[in-house]
Amino acid sequence: MGPQGRHHPWLLMLPLLLPPVGAAAAPPNFVLVLADDLGFGDLGSYGHPSSATPHLDRLAARGLRFTDFYSSAAVCSPSRAALLTGRLPVRSGIYPGVFDPGSRGGLPLAELTVAELLQDRGYATAMVGKWHLGFGRNGSFLPVHQGFQHFLGVPYSHDQGPCQNLTCFPPDTKCFGTCDQGVVAVPLLWNQSIVQQPVSFPELVPLYGRFCREFIARCARERRPFLLYYASHHTHYPQFASREFAGTTRRGPFGDALAEFDGSVGQLLQALQDNGLENNTLVFVTSDNGPSTLRMARGGSAGHLKCGKGTTYEGGMREPALAYWPGRIAPGVTHELASTLDILPTVAALAGAALPKVALDGFDLSPLLFGSGQSPRRAVFFFPPAPDPLHGPFAIRLGKYKAHYFTQGSFHSDTTPDQACHGLTPLTPHLPPLLFDLEADPAENYDLLRGQPGPEALQALKDIAVQKVLLEQRLQFGESQIRKGRDPSLQPCCNPSCSPKPSCCRCSPQLGHPKGAWPRLQ
Repeated sequence: MGPQGRHHPWLLMLPLLLPPVGAAAAPPNFVLVLADDLGFGDLGSYGHPSSATPHLDRLAARGLRFTDFYSSAAVCSPSRAALLTGRLPVRSGIYPGVFDPGSRGGLPLAELTVAELLQDRGYATAMVGKWHLGFGRNGSFLPVHQGFQHFLGVPYSHDQGPCQNLTCFPPDTKCFGTCDQGVVAVPLLWNQSIVQQPVSFPELVPLYGRFCREFIARCARERRPFLLYYASHHTHYPQFASREFAGTTRRGPFGDALAEFDGSVGQLLQALQDNGLENNTLVFVTSDNGPSTLRMARGGSAGHLKCGKGTTYEGGMREPALAYWPGRIAPGVTHELASTLDILPTVAALAGAALPKVALDGFDLSPLLFGSGQSPRRAVFFFPPAPDPLHGPFAIRLGKYKAHYFTQGSFHSDTTPDQACHGLTPLTPHLPPLLFDLEADPAENYDLLRGQPGPEALQALKDIAVQKVLLEQRLQFGESQIRKGRDPSLQPCCNPSCSPKPSCCRCSPQLGHPKGAWPRLQ
């Protein structure tokens, strides 16, 4: 498959006009790092006793560590849509569940992403890693159509293709499990071109690292502000790692994958430092959703939180989050509420970009990051992977109190001792809702309404009910993109005319091109 559509190498674009000496400071750069299925309890700085995450732990010590930061969904596709648009994913139609290799739908092109806002301000924009917001006919939903001038990565989850005969850890440890069958092998894309199918897992993160270093260095030389969105595949199943990290940790395959993620963050920080950009760059690290405890020791840890991926309990959506900007963000820990929805408004404010003229659900976190230390966010809304207007949000947090109107288990959270987490646990309405004090009981063990709730708790329940009504009055569900169904002919294939599909969609790696060719910026 060759390139399709228009490509916009930022190198060929008009250079950003630089201010004269003494004028306003240069616009800040942004590095957004998103882990995959990383649990609240997986990092050393969040209490895991055997995780090898020195770079992330150092980032936590030197930056701002969040204890009450939330993803906007408990599964991949909707959480990523929310991060990029600042809108609840139901508004964009990213429900129910996630996109498949042959999905007809994707993140609507009418949605404005943070990359598009910054590109309009003269920023260079690049994305590396997992997209999972649709592929579409001829790659019509890929990042290059959503504001990113460069994309090096995989269009969906790396388990959405056969993996049983692939190497995940060198020299020749095969991937654990079989992954999805009956679909094409997982491809690696450069913008819209398939350059490898199936992807070589042990070579993937080193390749990403090389691209990121070159992108940052080129932006520094051109004195152009940039957005780099690094959406890691770690620590999603099946875990993999390069030779440098394979077999190096006490946590086994999961720990090795986590160590490689940590190492990639360290490389990004080193690249900023080497190019003199560390003091003018906001680095933000978080995860798309909670751990897939279905995978047991290969699935991550929610720490002391209840359940994990796929649920609206705390373990499904409360995430580790770190903000780092030397000289601007004071080191510390915040217990204020914040969400991936707040990324776009915050970045837009710092870059001087106008907000989209649509309903936004995020807030500018500048007061929390740089000022009073207080967050403008007061409430968090928890929607299940298959939301609908009839049920609305399953749970709402307001301040320290969280009310569950509905609960449901998820197969992603199977194998834990708590039956409430399991996939066979049905949808259960709660009237009155379950009410928890998350400061005293972050594990959601003790329903305050089962005892004798005090006046503060009862007032919180009334206030949460008001928030629920206000949201439902202004919330409009977009047309479901995922219910548009699947078309096997849309699956990305490096040899479109081959037969029989999907097994014939395999191409030799193009990583041996002459020096200076793909995927260098040129």
